[in-house]
Amino acid sequence: MTGRLKDKVVLITGAASGIGEHTARLFASEGALVVISDINAAAGERLARELGMHFIAADVSKEEEVERAVSSTVGWHGRLDCMVNNAGMVGVVGSILETGAEDWRRTLSVLLDSVFFGIKHAGRQMRELGGGGVILSLSSLAGLVGGVGPQVYSVAKAGVIALTRGAASELSAYGIRVNAVAPGLVMTPLVEEVYGGHDAALRGGAAKSPLGSAAMPQEIAASLCYLASDEARHVSAHTLVIDSGVSAAGAGAAPQFHHQPADFLGRLPEQYQ
Repeated sequence: MTGRLKDKVVLITGAASGIGEHTARLFASEGALVVISDINAAAGERLARELGMHFIAADVSKEEEVERAVSSTVGWHGRLDCMVNNAGMVGVVGSILETGAEDWRRTLSVLLDSVFFGIKHAGRQMRELGGGGVILSLSSLAGLVGGVGPQVYSVAKAGVIALTRGAASELSAYGIRVNAVAPGLVMTPLVEEVYGGHDAALRGGAAKSPLGSAAMPQEIAASLCYLASDEARHVSAHTLVIDSGVSAAGAGAAPQFHHQPADFLGRLPEQYQ
Protein backbone atom coordinates (compact mmCIF):
# COMPACT_ATOMS: atom_id res chain seq x y z
CA MET A 1 0.00 0.00 0.00
CA THR A 2 1.32 3.43 -1.02
CA GLY A 3 -1.68 5.58 -0.11
CA ARG A 4 -2.16 7.00 -3.61
CA LEU A 5 -5.90 7.30 -2.94
CA LYS A 6 -5.77 7.94 0.81
CA ASP A 7 -9.19 8.97 2.16
CA LYS A 8 -10.67 9.49 -1.31
CA VAL A 9 -14.33 8.48 -1.42
CA VAL A 10 -14.99 6.25 -4.41
CA LEU A 11 -18.20 4.66 -5.72
CA ILE A 12 -17.69 1.69 -8.06
CA THR A 13 -20.58 0.11 -9.96
CA GLY A 14 -20.41 -3.54 -10.96
CA ALA A 15 -17.86 -4.00 -8.19
CA ALA A 16 -18.76 -7.55 -7.12
CA SER A 17 -16.71 -9.34 -9.78
CA GLY A 18 -14.26 -8.98 -12.63
CA ILE A 19 -12.60 -5.62 -13.26
CA GLY A 20 -14.87 -3.95 -10.71
CA GLU A 21 -13.87 -6.31 -7.92
CA HIS A 22 -10.17 -5.94 -8.63
CA THR A 23 -10.59 -2.16 -8.79
CA ALA A 24 -12.35 -2.12 -5.43
CA ARG A 25 -9.61 -4.23 -3.86
CA LEU A 26 -6.81 -2.10 -5.28
CA PHE A 27 -8.45 1.21 -4.40
CA ALA A 28 -9.08 0.02 -0.84
CA SER A 29 -5.44 -1.08 -0.53
CA GLU A 30 -4.41 2.41 -1.67
CA GLY A 31 -6.38 4.02 1.15
CA ALA A 32 -9.67 4.84 -0.58
CA LEU A 33 -13.06 4.67 1.13
CA VAL A 34 -14.82 2.47 -1.39
CA VAL A 35 -18.56 2.10 -1.77
CA ILE A 36 -19.26 -1.15 -3.60
CA SER A 37 -22.33 -1.27 -5.79
CA ASP A 38 -23.64 -4.18 -7.80
CA ILE A 39 -26.88 -5.81 -8.90
CA ASN A 40 -25.61 -9.03 -7.27
CA ALA A 41 -26.32 -8.20 -3.63
CA ALA A 42 -24.91 -11.41 -2.17
CA ALA A 43 -21.52 -11.08 -3.87
CA GLY A 44 -21.38 -7.34 -3.30
CA GLU A 45 -22.16 -7.59 0.39
CA ARG A 46 -19.59 -10.36 0.79
CA LEU A 47 -16.85 -8.23 -0.76
CA ALA A 48 -17.88 -5.17 1.25
CA ARG A 49 -17.65 -7.14 4.50
CA GLU A 50 -14.22 -8.46 3.54
CA LEU A 51 -12.91 -4.96 2.79
CA GLY A 52 -14.76 -3.25 5.62
CA MET A 53 -16.61 -0.97 3.20
CA HIS A 54 -20.19 0.04 2.45
CA PHE A 55 -22.35 -1.77 -0.11
CA ILE A 56 -25.42 -0.62 -1.98
CA ALA A 57 -27.39 -2.70 -4.45
CA ALA A 58 -28.20 -0.97 -7.73
CA ASP A 59 -29.50 -1.84 -11.18
CA VAL A 60 -27.52 0.67 -13.23
CA SER A 61 -30.06 0.62 -16.06
CA LYS A 62 -32.43 2.53 -13.72
CA GLU A 63 -31.59 6.17 -13.14
CA GLU A 64 -33.18 6.36 -9.72
CA GLU A 65 -31.01 3.50 -8.45
CA VAL A 66 -27.80 5.12 -9.69
CA GLU A 67 -28.88 8.41 -8.12
CA ARG A 68 -29.57 6.59 -4.85
CA ALA A 69 -26.13 4.96 -4.90
CA VAL A 70 -24.48 8.35 -5.40
CA SER A 71 -26.53 10.11 -2.71
CA SER A 72 -25.99 7.22 -0.26
CA THR A 73 -22.23 7.45 -0.78
CA VAL A 74 -22.32 11.17 0.03
CA GLY A 75 -24.56 10.46 3.00
CA TRP A 76 -22.10 7.93 4.42
CA HIS A 77 -18.89 9.86 3.78
CA GLY A 78 -19.88 13.49 3.26
CA ARG A 79 -18.49 13.72 -0.26
CA LEU A 80 -17.71 11.85 -3.47
CA ASP A 81 -14.22 12.13 -4.94
CA CYS A 82 -14.38 9.50 -7.67
CA MET A 83 -17.12 7.68 -9.58
CA VAL A 84 -16.22 4.53 -11.53
CA ASN A 85 -18.89 3.53 -14.06
CA ASN A 86 -17.85 -0.08 -14.47
CA ALA A 87 -21.04 -2.19 -14.51
CA GLY A 88 -21.75 -3.91 -17.78
CA MET A 89 -22.51 -7.04 -19.75
CA VAL A 90 -22.08 -8.36 -23.29
CA GLY A 91 -25.76 -8.00 -24.10
CA VAL A 92 -27.47 -9.11 -27.27
CA VAL A 93 -25.22 -11.02 -29.66
CA GLY A 94 -25.92 -11.55 -33.35
CA SER A 95 -26.29 -9.94 -36.74
CA ILE A 96 -27.39 -6.31 -36.72
CA LEU A 97 -29.93 -7.39 -39.34
CA GLU A 98 -31.56 -9.79 -36.88
CA THR A 99 -31.31 -7.81 -33.63
CA GLY A 100 -34.64 -6.94 -32.07
CA ALA A 101 -35.43 -3.42 -30.90
CA GLU A 102 -36.07 -4.53 -27.32
CA ASP A 103 -32.74 -6.38 -27.14
CA TRP A 104 -31.04 -3.28 -28.59
CA ARG A 105 -32.60 -1.00 -25.99
CA ARG A 106 -31.92 -3.37 -23.09
CA THR A 107 -28.26 -3.71 -23.99
CA LEU A 108 -27.77 0.04 -24.38
CA SER A 109 -29.55 0.68 -21.08
CA VAL A 110 -26.93 -1.28 -19.15
CA LEU A 111 -23.85 -0.28 -21.14
CA LEU A 112 -24.51 3.36 -22.08
CA ASP A 113 -27.50 4.74 -20.17
CA SER A 114 -25.80 3.67 -16.95
CA VAL A 115 -22.71 5.75 -17.75
CA PHE A 116 -24.87 8.77 -18.52
CA PHE A 117 -26.66 8.31 -15.18
CA GLY A 118 -23.36 7.94 -13.33
CA ILE A 119 -21.79 11.01 -14.90
CA LYS A 120 -24.96 13.06 -14.39
CA HIS A 121 -25.52 12.31 -10.72
CA ALA A 122 -21.89 12.08 -9.64
CA GLY A 123 -21.19 15.30 -11.52
CA ARG A 124 -24.08 17.07 -9.79
CA GLN A 125 -22.84 16.03 -6.36
CA MET A 126 -19.25 17.00 -7.13
CA ARG A 127 -20.38 20.40 -8.45
CA GLU A 128 -22.52 21.00 -5.38
CA LEU A 129 -19.76 20.00 -2.97
CA GLY A 130 -17.27 22.19 -4.79
CA GLY A 131 -14.19 20.02 -4.39
CA GLY A 132 -13.74 18.79 -7.93
CA GLY A 133 -13.57 15.08 -8.56
CA VAL A 134 -12.89 12.30 -11.03
CA ILE A 135 -15.36 10.30 -13.13
CA LEU A 136 -14.08 7.17 -14.85
CA SER A 137 -15.98 4.90 -17.21
CA LEU A 138 -15.26 1.56 -18.83
CA SER A 139 -15.32 1.62 -22.61
CA SER A 140 -13.75 -1.08 -24.79
CA LEU A 141 -11.55 -1.68 -27.79
CA ALA A 142 -14.83 -2.68 -29.44
CA GLY A 143 -15.86 0.99 -29.29
CA LEU A 144 -12.83 1.99 -31.35
CA VAL A 145 -12.26 -0.80 -33.87
CA GLY A 146 -14.90 -2.57 -35.93
CA GLY A 147 -15.18 -6.33 -36.02
CA VAL A 148 -13.85 -7.08 -32.55
CA GLY A 149 -17.09 -7.39 -30.60
CA PRO A 150 -20.86 -7.82 -30.69
CA GLN A 151 -22.59 -5.11 -32.67
CA VAL A 152 -24.71 -3.39 -30.01
CA TYR A 153 -21.94 -3.68 -27.42
CA SER A 154 -19.61 -1.87 -29.83
CA VAL A 155 -22.12 0.93 -30.37
CA ALA A 156 -22.54 1.40 -26.62
CA LYS A 157 -18.80 1.45 -25.94
CA ALA A 158 -18.24 4.00 -28.71
CA GLY A 159 -20.95 6.08 -27.04
CA VAL A 160 -19.04 5.93 -23.74
CA ILE A 161 -16.02 7.49 -25.44
CA ALA A 162 -18.08 10.30 -26.97
CA LEU A 163 -19.88 10.91 -23.67
CA THR A 164 -16.54 11.04 -21.84
CA ARG A 165 -15.24 13.77 -24.14
CA GLY A 166 -18.40 15.83 -23.93
CA ALA A 167 -18.70 15.53 -20.16
CA ALA A 168 -15.02 16.37 -19.63
CA SER A 169 -15.44 19.57 -21.62
CA GLU A 170 -18.51 20.64 -19.64
CA LEU A 171 -17.42 19.59 -16.16
CA SER A 172 -13.87 20.93 -16.29
CA ALA A 173 -15.29 24.27 -15.14
CA TYR A 174 -15.99 22.60 -11.78
CA GLY A 175 -12.59 20.95 -11.49
CA ILE A 176 -14.01 17.56 -12.46
CA ARG A 177 -11.89 15.28 -14.63
CA VAL A 178 -13.67 12.73 -16.85
CA ASN A 179 -11.79 9.85 -18.48
CA ALA A 180 -12.40 6.38 -19.86
CA VAL A 181 -10.46 3.14 -20.14
CA ALA A 182 -10.87 0.96 -23.23
CA PRO A 183 -9.56 -2.57 -22.61
CA GLY A 184 -9.24 -5.28 -25.17
CA LEU A 185 -9.98 -8.85 -24.15
CA VAL A 186 -9.59 -9.18 -20.36
CA MET A 187 -9.76 -12.40 -18.35
CA THR A 188 -12.94 -11.73 -16.41
CA PRO A 189 -15.54 -14.33 -15.33
CA LEU A 190 -17.75 -13.17 -18.20
CA VAL A 191 -15.01 -13.75 -20.77
CA GLU A 192 -14.24 -17.13 -19.24
CA GLU A 193 -17.92 -18.05 -19.58
CA VAL A 194 -17.94 -17.04 -23.24
CA TYR A 195 -14.80 -19.12 -23.94
CA GLY A 196 -15.96 -22.07 -21.89
CA GLY A 197 -13.49 -21.94 -19.02
CA HIS A 198 -10.44 -20.23 -17.55
CA ASP A 199 -7.78 -22.12 -19.50
CA ALA A 200 -9.63 -21.73 -22.80
CA ALA A 201 -10.02 -18.00 -22.14
CA LEU A 202 -6.31 -17.63 -21.42
CA ARG A 203 -5.45 -19.39 -24.67
CA GLY A 204 -7.97 -17.34 -26.60
CA GLY A 205 -6.77 -14.08 -25.10
CA ALA A 206 -3.16 -14.87 -25.86
CA ALA A 207 -4.03 -15.84 -29.43
CA LYS A 208 -5.72 -12.48 -30.02
CA SER A 209 -2.86 -10.47 -28.51
CA PRO A 210 0.09 -9.23 -30.60
CA LEU A 211 2.07 -9.52 -27.35
CA GLY A 212 1.06 -13.16 -27.01
CA SER A 213 -0.40 -12.85 -23.52
CA ALA A 214 -3.84 -12.39 -22.03
CA ALA A 215 -4.72 -9.18 -20.16
CA MET A 216 -5.65 -9.51 -16.50
CA PRO A 217 -8.33 -7.47 -14.66
CA GLN A 218 -5.72 -6.35 -12.12
CA GLU A 219 -3.97 -4.49 -14.95
CA ILE A 220 -7.12 -2.57 -15.85
CA ALA A 221 -7.65 -1.77 -12.17
CA ALA A 222 -4.13 -0.33 -12.04
CA SER A 223 -4.90 2.02 -14.92
CA LEU A 224 -8.06 3.21 -13.16
CA CYS A 225 -6.05 3.78 -9.98
CA TYR A 226 -3.65 6.04 -11.86
CA LEU A 227 -6.48 8.03 -13.45
CA ALA A 228 -8.20 8.42 -10.07
CA SER A 229 -5.03 9.62 -8.37
CA ASP A 230 -3.56 13.11 -8.16
CA GLU A 231 -0.78 11.88 -10.43
CA ALA A 232 -3.25 12.27 -13.30
CA ARG A 233 -4.54 15.70 -12.25
CA HIS A 234 -4.05 17.09 -15.78
CA VAL A 235 -5.48 14.08 -17.59
CA SER A 236 -9.05 14.65 -18.75
CA ALA A 237 -11.21 13.87 -21.80
CA HIS A 238 -8.89 10.93 -22.44
CA THR A 239 -9.62 7.31 -23.32
CA LEU A 240 -6.78 5.04 -22.26
CA VAL A 241 -6.60 2.06 -24.62
CA ILE A 242 -5.20 -1.13 -23.10
CA ASP A 243 -5.36 -3.65 -25.93
CA SER A 244 -1.88 -5.25 -26.22
CA GLY A 245 -1.45 -3.40 -29.52
CA VAL A 246 -4.45 -4.97 -31.26
CA SER A 247 -5.76 -1.68 -32.65
CA ALA A 248 -2.37 -0.83 -34.14
CA ALA A 249 -1.81 -4.33 -35.53
CA GLY A 250 -5.24 -4.44 -37.15
CA ALA A 251 -7.74 -6.85 -35.68
CA GLY A 252 -9.43 -9.23 -38.04
CA ALA A 253 -13.21 -9.38 -38.07
CA ALA A 254 -14.80 -11.78 -35.63
CA PRO A 255 -17.58 -13.38 -37.68
CA GLN A 256 -18.65 -15.62 -34.82
CA PHE A 257 -20.08 -12.53 -33.13
CA HIS A 258 -22.03 -11.59 -36.24
CA HIS A 259 -23.59 -14.89 -37.15
CA GLN A 260 -24.19 -16.90 -34.01
CA PRO A 261 -27.76 -16.86 -32.65
CA ALA A 262 -28.70 -13.81 -30.63
CA ASP A 263 -29.36 -15.83 -27.50
CA PHE A 264 -26.91 -14.36 -24.99
CA LEU A 265 -29.64 -12.47 -23.14
CA GLY A 266 -31.14 -15.79 -22.10
CA ARG A 267 -28.05 -16.37 -19.95
CA LEU A 268 -28.17 -13.01 -18.14
CA PRO A 269 -29.16 -12.47 -14.51
CA GLU A 270 -32.92 -12.45 -14.13
CA GLN A 271 -32.93 -8.67 -13.47
CA TYR A 272 -31.69 -8.00 -17.03
CA GLN A 273 -33.96 -10.44 -18.81
